[in-house]
Amino acid sequence: MLRAIEWILLGAGSAGAILWGVHRHRPTRRSPWLLLAGAVATLAIGDVWYAYDRMAFADTSYLVMFVLVALSLLQFTRGGALLVDRARLIDLMAFACSGMLVVWVFVISVDSRFDTVSPADVIGDLLLIGVAVRLVAADRRNVAAILLVAGSAGMLAGDVLYPLSGESPVAESAFVLLYLAWGLSALHPSMARLTEPRPARLSPWRFRDTILLALSAATPPVVLIIEAVSGPVRNGVVIAVAGALTLLLTITRLADAVHQHSQALTRERGLRAANTALVAAADAPAVGEAVRAAVLRLLPPGSVRRVILATDDGRLAREGLPAAPTGTGGHSWWTDSADSDEQTLICPLRLEPLAVARPSGGALVITGRREALVAGRDALEVLAGETALALDRVTLVEAVGRRDSDLYLRAVTGNTAEIMAVVDSDHRIRYASRGLRRLLGGGDLPPLTILDDLVHSDDRETVREALRAEGDGTVYCALNRADGIQVFVAMAYRDLRHDRLVQGLVVTLRPVGNTGDVTDPAPHHEHQGELPAWVNRRSARDKFRY
Repeated sequence: MLRAIEWILLGAGSAGAILWGVHRHRPTRRSPWLLLAGAVATLAIGDVWYAYDRMAFADTSYLVMFVLVALSLLQFTRGGALLVDRARLIDLMAFACSGMLVVWVFVISVDSRFDTVSPADVIGDLLLIGVAVRLVAADRRNVAAILLVAGSAGMLAGDVLYPLSGESPVAESAFVLLYLAWGLSALHPSMARLTEPRPARLSPWRFRDTILLALSAATPPVVLIIEAVSGPVRNGVVIAVAGALTLLLTITRLADAVHQHSQALTRERGLRAANTALVAAADAPAVGEAVRAAVLRLLPPGSVRRVILATDDGRLAREGLPAAPTGTGGHSWWTDSADSDEQTLICPLRLEPLAVARPSGGALVITGRREALVAGRDALEVLAGETALALDRVTLVEAVGRRDSDLYLRAVTGNTAEIMAVVDSDHRIRYASRGLRRLLGGGDLPPLTILDDLVHSDDRETVREALRAEGDGTVYCALNRADGIQVFVAMAYRDLRHDRLVQGLVVTLRPVGNTGDVTDPAPHHEHQGELPAWVNRRSARDKFRY
C-alpha cells in the first residue's frame, strides 16, 4: 500500500510539473510535452498495478507508456524543432535497433543471468537515450534536454538493475530519478527552446541511406528465420518489438522524405505562379495583388493574418515597423508581436542573389503563425526578390514612357509659340517649352528646377495650394525674369498626375497686360509671314484702344 501511494505521488507530481511548465513557459508546440506528461502518468499507473501484483495491467500500462514516449520524442524531433534534420538520426536509430536485437538474441539471451531482464524495455530505453542525447548535442546548454537524458538513463538503469538485484530499494530509486528528472525538465525555461521552429533543411537521398534502411528492416525477419530453423523460437516477443520499432522508424524516414519532396514541389509551383503574375503586372497595385496571392499560396491556409507590401522605407515608418537591424546581411528579420503564437517577418526588397537593394528600400511584411513563417522563410525571401525586380521593371517602364512622352511633346511643340511646362508631383519642372524660356529671358532651365523658384515670393503659397489640389484650374501670379522684371501671367493647369504617360501637371501660361487684358504672346519668327491677320488685329486694337 505504501509503495502504491509513493508511485501515485511521484507520478502526479511529475505530470503536474510538466503541465505547469507548459502553462508557465508557453512553448511553441505543446504536444510533445503533453505526450510526455501522459507517458509519466501511465508509468505511474503501471507502477501502482505492479505494487498490487497485477502484472497484466502493469505490462499494458508500460507498453502504452513507451508508445507515448516514442510519440513525444518524434514530436520533439519533427521539422521546426531544435533538432531540424532528423533523417540521419532515424537511420542510425533503426540500424541500432536491429543491431541490439542481434546482440540480445545471439549474445545476451544465451546467458541465463539476464532472463529476468526485459529485452524490449532495454531496447526501448536505449532508443530513448539516443534521441535525448541527440537533443543535447543540438543544444549543449539546454538544461531541459540534459534532464530528459538523465530521466531516460534512470529508466534504463531501473529496467536492468531492478530485476538483476532482486527488486532492491537502491535499484528502485532509479525510477524515482526518472520521475524527478522529467518533471524538472519542464520547469526549466530552456524547455521552450526544444520546440522553437527552425527552418527545415532538405537532406539529399543517398544510396548508403537506402542500404542502411534496407538492412535495418530486413534484420528482424532474418533473425526470426534463423531462430526458427535452429530450434524453438525463444525470443519471439523481442523480435516482434524490434521489428515493429524498425518498421516505425523506416516509415517515419520515408514519410519525412515524401513530405520534404511535397513541400519543395509546393514552393516551386507557388514561386512559378508568382513569377508569372509578377511579370504580367503592369503597375504597383497589380504587383501588390500578385504578391498577396503568392503568400497565401506558399503558406498553409489560415496561417497568415496580414500581408503588407511597402514599396519604400517611408511606408515601413508609417506602419511602425523597424528598419533592418545590423548584422542581418540583407536577409529577413523578425519583430515581436503581442500574440505569442504570431510573429512578423520582414523581407527586404532585394534582388537576390545579387543582394542589390532598391534605391527607395521597402519590404514585404507578413504577420502570421511563427511555425509556418519559419518553414516558408526561404521561399518568402525569394518572393521578395522577385517583387523587387517586378517593381523596378514597372518603374523603368513608366520612366521610359514618360521620357518618350516628353520627347514627343518636345518634337511637337518645338516650333510653337505656346508657353507651357510639365511639372512633376514635387513641383519640379520636367519639360519647359521655348516660349517659357523666352518669357523668362534666359536660356535652358537648370536641371531639377522647381516651379516655386520661378514664381514671385508673394504668390508662391497661392500657386502651391492651387497645384496641390486635385483637378484643373487657373491661378494668376507673377514670374521673376532673369533681368529682374516681373511678368504677370495667367497660369492654367491640367491635373494629369494619374495619367500613365504624363504623371504630372501640364501648365499653360499667358502673359497679362497692365490693364488686365490678356496680351497675345509674340509669335515665333518662323510664323511671321504666315499670320498677316494677326498683325492687322493687333494694329486695329492699338488704333481703337480695345
